[in-house]
This record gives sequence, C-alpha cells and structure tokens, in this order.
Amino acid sequence: MIHDARVLQEDWVPRELHHREGQIQYFSSELKPITHGLGGENVLVTGPSGTGKTTIAKYVVEQLTQQVLGIRYGYTNCISDSTKAAVCHSLVQDAGRGNDLRPEGTPTSVYFDRLREMDDHFVAILDEVDVIEDDTIIHALHDLPDVTLILVAVSENDLFTDLDSRVVSRLRGSAKVSLDKYSHAELCDILDGRIDHALRSGVVGNDVVDYIADVAAGDARHAITLLRRGVREATKSDDETLTVDHVEGVREGAREEIHNRHVDTLGTHQRHLYEIVREAGEISSTELHERYEERVADPKAKSTRRNYIQSLERYDLIRAIGKTRARRYELVNPK
Repeated sequence: MIHDARVLQEDWVPRELHHREGQIQYFSSELKPITHGLGGENVLVTGPSGTGKTTIAKYVVEQLTQQVLGIRYGYTNCISDSTKAAVCHSLVQDAGRGNDLRPEGTPTSVYFDRLREMDDHFVAILDEVDVIEDDTIIHALHDLPDVTLILVAVSENDLFTDLDSRVVSRLRGSAKVSLDKYSHAELCDILDGRIDHALRSGVVGNDVVDYIADVAAGDARHAITLLRRGVREATKSDDETLTVDHVEGVREGAREEIHNRHVDTLGTHQRHLYEIVREAGEISSTELHERYEERVADPKAKSTRRNYIQSLERYDLIRAIGKTRARRYELVNPK
C-alpha cells in the first residue's frame, strides 16, 4: 500500500503547495532582494492552526537556498524555545554554526557574534513568536546586518499587542502573508497530493478523501494525521485499500495524537501551567497563578504567563470560561 511513508508525516514539505500560489509568489518577491546581495523584507506570516504557516515559511526559504548560494536559514519554535538564549541557540545550531556551543551557560553575545561572523545572508524563522519570553531578541536580530526575520503567529493584532512598542515600531512595515482555513475542496486537493506521492495508485477512493476533509474542517494538520493513522490501521489489517471505516476508527486516536504533540512541544513554564489545569480539571485564573507561583522557583512575569495561557488555548489544551476576574480555565479533553 505504501510507496513513501515520509510523505504522510506532518512536517514533510512538498515540492508544490496547493492553493497558496499567490501567497508564495508575494512571499518570494519580498525575499528576492537577498538574491542580489541586498536585505530582504521581514515577513509576518499569520493564520489559524492548520493553515500551513510553518510549511509555507520553510518552503519559500528552502526554495531560496536551493536557487542562490550564500544564504543560510535557522528555525525555532518559540513554544519550546521561549527564552532569549534558547532562541539564539536553536537558530545558530540550525544554521550549522553552533555545534560547539552548549545550550546552558553560553552568553547570548556569543550567538550574536556567530551570526555577525557569517559570510552568508541569514534568514531566521521564529515560529509561534507571540509566546516569546523576551522580545528584545527580535529587536536584536532585526538590527544585525544581513539578517532577515520571518515571524510566524496566529494573529497580527495579538502579537503587536503583547510586544514592546519599540519592537512593534520595527515590525509595522514588515511584509504580511495572511492564511485562511482551507476550503473542503482545497483540503481534498492537498490530501490527493500526499496520496499520490505516498501510496500506490487506487489505494484511496474519493469518498475517503471527502470524508477526511469533512472531519478535518479546514485544518490540514488534522487531515494529514487522519490519513496517516488510517493508512496505518489498514496496513495492520493487511487490507489493500483505505476505507472510511478505517478512518472512522482512528478519529479519536488522531485527536489524541495532535493533543499530545502539542503538549510535547511545551516549554517548562507552559508545561507547569498546563499541568496545574490538568490536575485541577477546572480552576480560577487567580488560583492558577497562585499555584504556579508556589510550584515554580523562578516564576515568569504575569504578562508572560498570560501569553503562555493564550497559547495553551490556541492549541486547544485548555479552555477559558468567563471573563476578567471571574475567568476560569478547564482542561480540553481530546476525546
């Protein structure tokens, strides 16, 4: 049944991105000056979960590095690497210039020296940037010569509300790439593309693709997870085709996988907040902060915690009930 299992992984970057042609063309044009030895525009990529924000950022930059010499890029997910040192380490390591540096104890100035010493132009992709702990890293990277920033977030307004005004003033003029949820037909096309590359011909019928797209409701990440788990279920049963029954049988497992994947990406302080809500089942905002401060030896500022809590909500790990002082949080059950 399977021709290339790698294609069924969420982080596989296809050779072509369906239904993002306009955004890709615009995105590429903003980075084009880099190919002539000039600085590219900083780019802000926004959109709901599952719209391909990370994929399009990596796709455009990888296309650029394949076409032009003298360009390197680094990627970091600020959910996992939220501190200034962690972001710097991840970017420099990804660029192949930090293999001798340890994540603990290395001054941030050393990372910036490595970036300054590069002969190549450097593109820094900061994913989930709206939960970054110290936004001075954005300011510092912006001021480095031969560095272009690609910032990935759910909402431009939410991001700019939380950032320091000095950082916002630097980013206001950034190029904007906004992605919407996929339509049912677009999600079917994306699934068809993955199926053509990953599976033998005739393994998946149109009814199955239509069913997966319907369940995923515009979320490509969910759709790909359903497809992969459905194929795994069919393979376990030695079936020669993927059916709706296979996919129906893995719906709950797919939701749990996405939930657990999000939990696994959490940094230390996000994990503490999540665990407090999980243990309580439901908890008031005041009590959540109190328990966090009791549990953590060096608690983050409340403004930072609020960013973390919002990220937990966006990942559907917790749910807010009520507003302001009466607000409570409850665990979202993936089942």
